[in-house]
Amino acid sequence: MNTNVSKRSKNPRSARERTYRLLRKKLLTGVYAPNQRLTEESIARELGVSRTPVREALHKLDLEGLVEPAGARGFRVPEDSLKEMDELFGIRAVMEGHALACLSELVDDEIIRNLQQFIDQAERAWLSGNLEDVFDYNTRFHDLLYSLLAEEKPRLYSMIEDMRDYVVRYRKNTLVNLKGVRRSIAGHKKIVMALSLGDPQLCEHVMRKHVHEAREDTQLSGT
Repeated sequence: MNTNVSKRSKNPRSARERTYRLLRKKLLTGVYAPNQRLTEESIARELGVSRTPVREALHKLDLEGLVEPAGARGFRVPEDSLKEMDELFGIRAVMEGHALACLSELVDDEIIRNLQQFIDQAERAWLSGNLEDVFDYNTRFHDLLYSLLAEEKPRLYSMIEDMRDYVVRYRKNTLVNLKGVRRSIAGHKKIVMALSLGDPQLCEHVMRKHVHEAREDTQLSGT
C-alpha cells in the first residue's frame, strides 16, 4: 500500500519532517524486517515523496542507529542487537523506577482502580489466549501512569516516551511466550500494590524488577 506523506506540500521542511517521522515509526514498529534493504527510490515511491526528504531522513536515522549503510546507494535495517537491548532496558529500568517513585505521591484511588481494571482485562485476555489484547491492555496500563507523569514531570515524561519508542519493538516479543505474559501481569499487580502503599522506595524497586524481567523474557522469546 502506498503511504502518501505529502500531496505536493508547499512546505519542504514539513515534508522532510513527516517523511522522517513515518520512516522512524516503521522501523521502530518492525514494519521493515532486519537486514531489509532500503533505497531512496523504493521508499520515495512507497511514501509518495521525492527522493530528497527520503535521503535526509535515512541519514538522520543512520545517526540514530535505526538504519546502517549498505553499499554505495542504500541502507539496511540492522539486526536486533543484544548489546543495544541490554543498554535500552538498563536505561529504562533506571528512568521508570524513578518515575514510579515520583508517581507514588501523585496517584489517587481512582487511578489505582483504573490500573487494576487494565490488569483484570489483560488477565482475561490471557486466559482466552488473546495475546494481542494482553499487549494492548498492558500498554494502556503504562499509558495511564505516564499521562499523570506528563502533567507533573514533563521532562522526565518526554525522556521516557522517547525510550519507549525504541523499546517497544523488543517489548512486544515478551508476550509471545506464556512465561512472559504471566510475569508481565504479575509485575503490574506488584506495581499497583506498591502504589497503593505509597512507598517510593518500594515503587522504584518493583518497577526496576519489572523492567529487568521484561528484558529476560525478551531474550527467552528469541529476540
